[in-house]
Amino acid sequence: MARRKPSSVFGLLNVHKPPGPTSHDVVQTVRRGTRERRIGHAGTLDPMAEGVLVLALGQATRLIEYLMASQKRYRAEVTLGVVTDSYDAEGDVLEQHPLPPGLTHTQIDATLDRFRGEIQQVPPVYSALKIDGKSAHARVRAGETVTLEPRAVTISELALLDYAPPILQLDVRCSPGTYIRSLAHDLGQELGCGAMLSSLVRTESGQFTLDEAISLDTLRAAFEAGSWRDKLLSADMALATSPRVDLTEDEWHRIQNGAPIARISRDEALARGYDPHGRFACVLTGQQDDPSWRPRKVFPPT
Repeated sequence: MARRKPSSVFGLLNVHKPPGPTSHDVVQTVRRGTRERRIGHAGTLDPMAEGVLVLALGQATRLIEYLMASQKRYRAEVTLGVVTDSYDAEGDVLEQHPLPPGLTHTQIDATLDRFRGEIQQVPPVYSALKIDGKSAHARVRAGETVTLEPRAVTISELALLDYAPPILQLDVRCSPGTYIRSLAHDLGQELGCGAMLSSLVRTESGQFTLDEAISLDTLRAAFEAGSWRDKLLSADMALATSPRVDLTEDEWHRIQNGAPIARISRDEALARGYDPHGRFACVLTGQQDDPSWRPRKVFPPT
């Protein structure tokens, strides 16, 4: 069988996903526009949500694990007094309750404090989490009873931006894998009135921000004009916080053959390797007790 020719694309796109389409829909739009089959995204956004959706194209799909590991930031609108089966406005209403009388900013902030730091969070059953190879939401819709175990997540920042009953506006910075729908639901339970997530905007994914994201309309216009490659971001942005290692000819030859090279600093576990021409060419890894960098991912020229 003939080997597939390596993709000529090696880059990232910071897309502003609008509310409505799924994250997969956005990937399919970009796949059709670029005619590049190898495209993946770094963290699903629910259909009702909008904001930063980072796409990796071509060889850059091999860097998704690093993009996925970055912290995310959201602007969330939470409606108190309403409980839905999906924990958001797209679900069926299960309960409605009056708000606690005289609920104040101070009381809400004190309740939010219970969710700051590392917490145990139960994901919503209407989620894409797999149970024996089948998504939880598919099992629920098939009539199965689904129970998901709590998971450790970290909410590093949680600020109350505004409260105009029954609506809360929150700013959330959190670890990957955190469900803002679950946060809204659990906050409502703590306040004793229930709550649902009524809108969500991802404002940051790692170093990628909403201010710099490209709209789908802008991308479509670039596809029509044949200028979409001008929108690509360098693939090494997936590891922007990792040190840069400029390789000599001999070191680059060794890396291409799977051999280690000398490592001066042992403070970082990962590094970005650049070939003698200055091209981002590999991901290097090193252990604390190992004086060598070893190749983890090596990228062919594009």
